[in-house]
Amino acid sequence: MLSKTNSAGLIGIDGYLVSVEVDIGNGMPAFDVVGLPDTAVKESRERVRSALKNCGFSFPTKRITVNLAPANIKKAGAIYDLPICMGLLLSSEQLVCDISEYAFIGEIALSGELRPVEGALPMAICAYESGIKNIIVPSDNAQEAAVVKGLNVYEAKSLTDIFAHFTTENKLEKTEIDIDEIFKRQQDTALDFADVKGQENAKFALEIAAAGGHNVLLIGSPGSGKSMLSKRLPSILPSLSFEEALEVTKVHSIAGLIPSDTSLITTRPFRSPHHTISAVGLSGGGTYPRPGEISLAHNGVLFLDEFPEFRKDALEVLRQPLEDGVVTIARVNATLTYPSNTMLIAAMNPCKCGYFGDGTGRCNCSEGQIKQYLGKISGPLLDRIDLHIEVPAVKYDELTETTPAESSKDIKKRVERAREIQKERFKNHKGIYCNAQMTEKLVADYCALGDAEAAVLKQAFDNLGLSARAHNRILKVARTIADLKESKDIKVEHLAQAIYFRSLDRKYW
Repeated sequence: MLSKTNSAGLIGIDGYLVSVEVDIGNGMPAFDVVGLPDTAVKESRERVRSALKNCGFSFPTKRITVNLAPANIKKAGAIYDLPICMGLLLSSEQLVCDISEYAFIGEIALSGELRPVEGALPMAICAYESGIKNIIVPSDNAQEAAVVKGLNVYEAKSLTDIFAHFTTENKLEKTEIDIDEIFKRQQDTALDFADVKGQENAKFALEIAAAGGHNVLLIGSPGSGKSMLSKRLPSILPSLSFEEALEVTKVHSIAGLIPSDTSLITTRPFRSPHHTISAVGLSGGGTYPRPGEISLAHNGVLFLDEFPEFRKDALEVLRQPLEDGVVTIARVNATLTYPSNTMLIAAMNPCKCGYFGDGTGRCNCSEGQIKQYLGKISGPLLDRIDLHIEVPAVKYDELTETTPAESSKDIKKRVERAREIQKERFKNHKGIYCNAQMTEKLVADYCALGDAEAAVLKQAFDNLGLSARAHNRILKVARTIADLKESKDIKVEHLAQAIYFRSLDRKYW
């Protein structure tokens, strides 16, 4: 007898519908799974066999064929255990009911208990968009799947619970969440800019970065506060919108990084990988491609401390994602795309010992050593960083100052006001949330200059030897500074500040 069960799979961060067809026929006893299954899918035969027996069901001693359609897409993971079980129960007529309006995802233990899987949210979205009204998932995945409005999400702990749902009055519990309440429960970070002594110039630069989503490079001697400033950046970033939160949650869902009691990630991610990370770890990939740190920081911050200490191939792999906002990973069976609209915050010393240019004369590096150290950062990568900030050592008077500095809460108000201006500006442009994401056409439309401003930019372009990319990035930063000042037009002072924050590389490189 033939049965058909709905399930889902993953391509990148998006789900696709999988039809699990189970046929039980006469012949020598066998259990074959076809449809490009990987090893984990093939091993489901043994998990399913034991689970059915241990839950009190009979396992058919006939020829069993399971087809995972579409057959031309590689199937990976243990997510098909549950739909295969349901198909076997239907085909062996141990379960008689219509489950065409249900989808099933979940790994099954030998005892019949359900274990959580990765990617429940994008698969639930796929099921809803495919017209399926109900989905049954493991209890630990129920909260994230319930984010999808209009889809009935049922959480199950075991195979026997699901069987009872279709055959008795003991129905599975429907999971519902309040999205508005989840956003209200956001907790402010404990780190505050009020803790930072001095460094007003660097604070203003980070405010610009937060307001426009710009990349930043911080250069300064050890102990000047580069890491301290960077770790407080999330405290002034604007709150995530629902659409942005959904994108972040999908990436973390397929990476298996969502706690069982969390339905939606509502705070901007802050990722700070160690400098020993590989290129694959940073950009994503592997035999079975996974999102890297730059994608896990999507709509948030990727902080790379000790920037020149990272492997050169790892740093160079960032160039395309920083420019395009996506990471594309090509494999034999598929080409996957992960989002990477990320703010890069890089911190580094100006030389190996860290004291070059600090005015104390403590630097003992030769000119060749300094060039070799700085040369680890390539010109094309520097070109993709909008703001280059020098962070000098804090003076004693600043360190002992008792007057409280401006708090993150106050800075965040200005940042959110600037983002509101940008939100209104880009309301008709899908996928554009901030100035840093503007395309060349949008730069031309929204960053028009008057004669005086054009003359200033031309002079800087010629004197600093800027590239076309640097020209556009200066305009984007100037647009952000104008938004912070609530100015409709980009003025000379806005442009001058943007150029100042873009010229530090000429001092060191």
